[in-house]
Amino acid sequence: MVLPTVAIVGRPNVGKSTIFNRIAGERLSIVEDTPGITRDRIYATSNWLTRDFALIDTGGIEMTDVPFMTQIRAQAEIAMNEADVIVFVVDGETGMTDADQDVAQLLYRSNKPVILAVNKTDNPERRLDIFDFYSLGLGDPYPISAVHGIGTGDLLDAIIAAFPENAETKENPDLIKFSFIGRPNVGKSSLINAMLGEERVIASPIAGTTRDAVDTRFVDNDGQEFLMIDTAGIRKSGKVYETTEKYSVLRAMRAIDRSDIVCLVVNAEEGIHDYDKHIAGFAHDAGKGILLVVNKWDTLEKDDKTMKKWEEDMRHQFQFLDYSPIVYVSALTKQRLVQIPEKIKAIHKAQNNRIGSSVLNEVLMDAIATNPTPSDKGKRLRIYYGTQVSIKPPTFVVFVNEVELMHFSYVRFLENQIRKAFVFEGTPIKILVRRRK
Repeated sequence: MVLPTVAIVGRPNVGKSTIFNRIAGERLSIVEDTPGITRDRIYATSNWLTRDFALIDTGGIEMTDVPFMTQIRAQAEIAMNEADVIVFVVDGETGMTDADQDVAQLLYRSNKPVILAVNKTDNPERRLDIFDFYSLGLGDPYPISAVHGIGTGDLLDAIIAAFPENAETKENPDLIKFSFIGRPNVGKSSLINAMLGEERVIASPIAGTTRDAVDTRFVDNDGQEFLMIDTAGIRKSGKVYETTEKYSVLRAMRAIDRSDIVCLVVNAEEGIHDYDKHIAGFAHDAGKGILLVVNKWDTLEKDDKTMKKWEEDMRHQFQFLDYSPIVYVSALTKQRLVQIPEKIKAIHKAQNNRIGSSVLNEVLMDAIATNPTPSDKGKRLRIYYGTQVSIKPPTFVVFVNEVELMHFSYVRFLENQIRKAFVFEGTPIKILVRRRK
């Protein structure tokens, strides 16, 4: 379903992310008493009174030219354009400020339903102060405490009532979900902006700019719908000092879990790092389709052997990803960017590939004839038959006489034979060994 969308906006440090987490029912948005922590828009889905809706948290709107603030304001304005309903959050403790009035001026021009939420009104004696906010001209203010959940039910009732009629439409069942993963500052956000042709995600040469995972939908020229998830750069655990960075790592792992396919982005200027392999391992172990993306390819001095040398190095460094295709791109010049969605579609098709049991068993029998099964202490492994039991990733069960006789090297041999016979580019495949009863 394409759900009605709610955007939470307001000046910095009024509790927007706390309200977002309260409504979403989990800690998705980073909460810290530091203005500007939420830089990009954060997306989640929630429900109230049987109504599902999408929720967007935004960076605080501040009318200054402080680093990031101009872009944060632009991100908030994009979120307001996407939203069906806007929740404007103000601080009941500090009272109304000039910044609140500046934000209200933006909201007047949005022509969207606006619900005014006065946060931090835990003390009933302070609730009289909310009447000052009537002067903003945005209707009745709703006193709430996001930390304790006070008043959030009334706020949600107002949100649901403001939804446009027939706001829900069917979502494309063929939607492909993918994410960019990699160390900080390899160009993930720049790739997204280049692919979309708009400043959808804040891109900056400062490592660690993207702290939050962001969902973006787009449709290619063939009508294929994608959901693209940008993630915070994953850092080594030993270098994750700030609480903020710790939550970013957890969120990146969760974005991998939500994705069908992950694009591992490597910086061509810096080369392959050991931790790139650890990051790829996260996605491989999760059974996700994987595309290797070498970004900033335009920055290298190249000859006719450069790409071949890079591929040899990539295959050597990522031996467990020998099934993954590699693309060499530039977010700056948009070189070969068209290959990314094309490869993703091919990987998605491979992930959903189903092999008939009769055809699969012919391949297994041919494999055994080529390389007989191993034996131990006079007892030989016998493979009776195999069958595919699931997709994404393609998973096969092979029934044998004794599981202990199936050495991991022979499992790998069978996997290679299956890959030779069928198209499984870009996706891991799993072979489960079971004893036939």
